[in-house]
Amino acid sequence: MTEAPPTDEGWFVLHDFRTVDWDAWREAPERERERAIKEGTQYLQRHEAVDDADEGDSGVFSVLGHKADLLVLHFRPTIDQLSRAERRFEGTALASFTDQTTSYVSVTEISGYSTPEFFEEPEAVDEGTRRYMESKLTPEIPDEGYVSFYPMTKRRGETHNWYDLDFEERADLMASHAETGKGYAGRINQVIASSVGFDDHEWGVTLFADDPTDIKDIVYEMRFDDVSAKYSDFGQFYVGRRFPPSDLGAYLDGEAVPTGEHGNAHESAHSGDAGEEHTADAGDAHESDASDDGSIRTELADLDIYAGKPHGEDVYATVLYSEADTDDLFSEVDGLRGNFDHYDTHVKTAVYEARGRDRNAVVSIWDTASAAETAAGFLSELPEVVSRAGEESGFGTMGMFYTIKPDYREDFHDTFDTVEGILEGMEGHQDTDLFANVEDENDMFISSQWDARENAMAFFRSEEFSETVEWGRDVLADRPRHVFLA
Repeated sequence: MTEAPPTDEGWFVLHDFRTVDWDAWREAPERERERAIKEGTQYLQRHEAVDDADEGDSGVFSVLGHKADLLVLHFRPTIDQLSRAERRFEGTALASFTDQTTSYVSVTEISGYSTPEFFEEPEAVDEGTRRYMESKLTPEIPDEGYVSFYPMTKRRGETHNWYDLDFEERADLMASHAETGKGYAGRINQVIASSVGFDDHEWGVTLFADDPTDIKDIVYEMRFDDVSAKYSDFGQFYVGRRFPPSDLGAYLDGEAVPTGEHGNAHESAHSGDAGEEHTADAGDAHESDASDDGSIRTELADLDIYAGKPHGEDVYATVLYSEADTDDLFSEVDGLRGNFDHYDTHVKTAVYEARGRDRNAVVSIWDTASAAETAAGFLSELPEVVSRAGEESGFGTMGMFYTIKPDYREDFHDTFDTVEGILEGMEGHQDTDLFANVEDENDMFISSQWDARENAMAFFRSEEFSETVEWGRDVLADRPRHVFLA
């Protein structure tokens, strides 16, 4: 018997495909259609708000073609919660106008092909890899964009039988397949879920993208990998686009969705009739956070430091720390960056080397949060990642960027030594490092970790920091820039 790879399972998944009975919809009285829209919207809002479980995610998509009209996608911790979500839909007035043409049941899965160490000694796995694995087991549905779903099975024919191959050969084939996927970093979010024993195929694959042609391209390119060409069979493909529950009426009226009349795709999940108590709590917390961030940005602006929006520079950043050899790490990052640069949402990805310490920071900055998180997944697979910014403390002032005039580079280092001495004695200070971009030694990055916001702001308000800022106006080529990661 050949060796089976170990697996780990996460959330259960239901792809619930619905076809609208358009004849019945057109013939129904206006009051019945209004009731169906209201109850359907409330159902979708409540499930996007996950008020039926402690955690999970849900989303609704318009489906193109004759196979279905709507896809309601659910991720939940238990299969019983999926069953309840499916039955609750049948209790709405909208359900009487739809047929469940097909569905697919699965559970998110990671296997031991590419990361055997995660199964052999999980405590020894670096934090970046652990977070990446957890994101595969408990995925989030992107707020916007397109989806493609298809089931697949490994072939068991007389000529090509996946299950006859030894473990090492299967692992090599899967590793080659994964390398193809890395070429779509930042463009494709992928959820792999096992349906062995649950549905007709062995896996369900869900692809999310902002550009639908990226979905076509990745599926096409992967068809040429041996693992697909020789050892995989596929079921039907479904393609659609996400829209917010508040657009359900517009969808049924034949309008383009999403309509664009809302702030974001999750806007209605936290408003209206659904989950009012939950909405108030979440809204208060968000408003408080925004106020705190605004206060910090205002104070930094008074010090002539650009702080941008809550994530700094009007962008979203992710930072991972690695103890790998700098040249080896840069080579890996440069390969990923070549793929990132294909996208307008990519701002910058660089490797910064710590001064006097065997540690590197990989900084990746994007225009959108979803793109930054997707990039973080690929970056988490870099060698010897030890942590991700924001993990070490309750509040991390993780990004202070400085562009130094070349003639003052050594002076800047000396000043940092002085400031570092001050920091060591400050309440709530954890750790501060000075990094230099391996491609531009005048591009400096300071990573500073604090217990809380008030501790960090106490330093920014200090006389020593004000003197440093005043001195910096002469030696910096640009205003210092700040990125927060709480």
